[in-house]
Amino acid sequence: MTSPPSSAPSSHDSPSHDSAAASPTAAATSSPPHSAAARLSASAHSAAEAIKPKLRGWLHLGMFPAVLVSGMFLTALADSTRGRVACAIYTLTACLLFGVSALYHRGDWSPRVNAVLRRLDHANIFLIIAGTYTPLTILLLPDGRRDVLLWGIWIAAGLGIAFRVFWVGAPRWLYTPCYIAMGWAAVFVLPDFMRQGGIGVMVCVIVGGVLYSAGGVIYGIKRPNPSPRWFGFHEVFHSFTLAAFAVHYVGISLVAYQHA
Repeated sequence: MTSPPSSAPSSHDSPSHDSAAASPTAAATSSPPHSAAARLSASAHSAAEAIKPKLRGWLHLGMFPAVLVSGMFLTALADSTRGRVACAIYTLTACLLFGVSALYHRGDWSPRVNAVLRRLDHANIFLIIAGTYTPLTILLLPDGRRDVLLWGIWIAAGLGIAFRVFWVGAPRWLYTPCYIAMGWAAVFVLPDFMRQGGIGVMVCVIVGGVLYSAGGVIYGIKRPNPSPRWFGFHEVFHSFTLAAFAVHYVGISLVAYQHA
């Protein structure tokens, strides 16, 4: 959030006003249209952040310690080195998602720090998708399909992270479907999840995916927006991410128990 701009001296009283008027070419060169558009976009984002709901970020802040502790238990349950590494990766990506989100949404940062945290916050969505797939893929799929899905999902995550880091101002209608499409790559291996993990694991994967997708749609269309002052559409979106993570955690735990 940024504080309202302080009052500035009148342009008629400013010495730079006369020099700019005398040299319109220099003024145009120092403030090209694309720079003005970038500043306008940044100002609009800052204005939106300044009026964000009072509960923004609290859900993810409360979720972070729960994710850390539960992830440590999940990792300890794995009986093989490969399983422990997979569960540790899942836990790390989840901690990054909720931890960075809490920092970004709860803090009162300078514009530069805010821009960095915003990029990390959006990039972590790709990380949690790949992180969720990692233990499911390693523990449930045969070698051939495991390698294809694992490499494919992490390459997609890397491309998605680069996309969000270098084009943080991309429109929601463009990047939100990327999250959803990447998340539903599991449809190609659901029969394997069913065979190796059982009906419970498959149901958890599907229900968690539906919840994540519903949250993505809410984020994209900014509806419903029950209380812009306290609990807006973004908080509804965060609620769906919490529910989806919890369901997927149950499914991954079932896999870890079966292979422990």
